[in-house]
Amino acid sequence: MLSRDARLLFAARIVRLFAYGFVAVVLVLYLSSIGLDDHRIGLLLSLTLAGDVLVSLYLTTRADSLGRRRTLLAGAVLMIGAAVVFALTRDFTLLVLAATIGVISPSGNEVGPFLAVEQVALAHVAQGRDRVSLFAWYNLAGSFATAAGSLAGGFLAGLLMKRGFGAAASYRSAVIAYAVLGAALVIIFLSVSRAIEEKRAAPSVRTLFHVERSRGIVMRLSSLFALDSFAGGLVVQSIVAYWFYRRFGLSPAALGSLFFGANVAAGISALTAARIARRFGLLNTMVFTHLPSNVLLLLIPLMPTLPLAIAVLLLRFSISQMDVPTRQAFVIAAVDPGERTAAAGITGVARTTGAALAPVVAMSLIASLSHAWVPFVAAGVLKIVYDLVLLWSCRGIKLEG
Repeated sequence: MLSRDARLLFAARIVRLFAYGFVAVVLVLYLSSIGLDDHRIGLLLSLTLAGDVLVSLYLTTRADSLGRRRTLLAGAVLMIGAAVVFALTRDFTLLVLAATIGVISPSGNEVGPFLAVEQVALAHVAQGRDRVSLFAWYNLAGSFATAAGSLAGGFLAGLLMKRGFGAAASYRSAVIAYAVLGAALVIIFLSVSRAIEEKRAAPSVRTLFHVERSRGIVMRLSSLFALDSFAGGLVVQSIVAYWFYRRFGLSPAALGSLFFGANVAAGISALTAARIARRFGLLNTMVFTHLPSNVLLLLIPLMPTLPLAIAVLLLRFSISQMDVPTRQAFVIAAVDPGERTAAAGITGVARTTGAALAPVVAMSLIASLSHAWVPFVAAGVLKIVYDLVLLWSCRGIKLEG
């Protein structure tokens, strides 16, 4: 039985990922409807993720000294602020400012300081539990929430348009809902007790990113995770949704249903990872479940019909997230216990950094249907390289309990 704090952290994950899914499926469509061209949309998505790097790096590397609850609350407030600006203005400069400072997810995946802090807090309040299994359920909750959010966001936009609302107003409803859900997160984090805080006296670490004893492994993992996320940034959910919209003319409601199914499949697959990891180890599970999903990613734009493209996408999602709980458990087990929050934050920020560089490139290619296949193929190849280098470079690392 999970403690009250662990249940609240799960609830926060569900609310947040529902919000991310809700806005991600229509975000590019919304920005297009208020007059932004494809190049500026790609730039804005990149700046959204780039700003998150700076905010997350500062907050997560200092979370144990600032307080984990305060760090989580700060992230929720930044969610609300970004959504309010996106909903109220069409001015590109203000949108860039909000995207850079605030927390908004163009991918449907985690952004902000939340994931790193919640992972370590969960391991702290649920001691004695199998971490991979715990993180698998944590990711499953998030995947179902993202799926439900994608379905709801697309359905709401479609319903409003059927009732006579314009495209911009219909898509803006998702942005407003994002702000409301950010406020719900504030309430949840205010309810979490101080038991999630680090009780031991923090070691005196003078390094910039508050990691000293684990610096080597953290830097190695961070560089590899950045490569993987750059590849993933070429095909974030908003961009893939836009590709299906441009290539096959899918409506917002249909896009919502498609990514509902995709995220459900991804979430269920994470549970299998715990069983595989117990038998084959964390590293092998990370690599050998990730490789075939990347081959499938290469195939999506080569499919000649909508049903085949959907089938390959869903098959890919059904195995693509099996490495996530194992990767999270691997990072925590591979570093010094006193540096886990900072290490989780730095590796998480490295992933966001890699992802931040990609959308501006991908959107320029997606805009031209003759080159729309390039982001998928480039992403698949780079992810395969990541898997092979990870396997080669991280064998023999001693993991702690």
